[in-house]
Amino acid sequence: MDLAAVHAALAGKSYSSIAPLCDDLFLQAASRGAATDGWPYAVHLLAHLYLNDLNSARFLWKSTPQEAKDARPELAAVWRIGQCLWNRDYAGVYAAAQGFEWSPEIADFVAAFLESYRKRIFQLLTSAYSTISVADVAHFMGMNEEDATNYAMQNGWSLDAAAKMLTVVKPKVKTNQKLDASKLQRLTECVFHLEH
Repeated sequence: MDLAAVHAALAGKSYSSIAPLCDDLFLQAASRGAATDGWPYAVHLLAHLYLNDLNSARFLWKSTPQEAKDARPELAAVWRIGQCLWNRDYAGVYAAAQGFEWSPEIADFVAAFLESYRKRIFQLLTSAYSTISVADVAHFMGMNEEDATNYAMQNGWSLDAAAKMLTVVKPKVKTNQKLDASKLQRLTECVFHLEH
């Protein structure tokens, strides 16, 4: 089994390309009947979590041999992250990711996953709330209250220190209206018709 492409993607920090790459290589190995004893299940599973593809992650976990699950604590640690994501245990995601001593091969990938997850959660909070308590932001973002407040304020939110509430600033949605000649012609004809 040639995993050079997976290692190159990890080294190049091309994390979004790892899940489809692993899927293809795994299917090729399975179609040839090759043994998958050395398969990087933890990387493969984390790649699906990185893409927020929980269904594929669950399928991979269920199809992973029990021997691999028992023999690889790093794989079990990645699955704990997946379980927290599935159960929407926001604080648990951070606890599971930060509560394990990751191997050098996957440590940067886990850090990138956490950053991506944090951005996704922040966008979710931005779209869902107009005001939110500092404690809730800290809970969802896996940070202490001071760091969560600083993160939110760096992204344009404002703080009411007395109430310990953050006011969400929604990003301005840019809409580009393209006016082509036919639309302008129809508008002109309509106005002309109304005037005469």
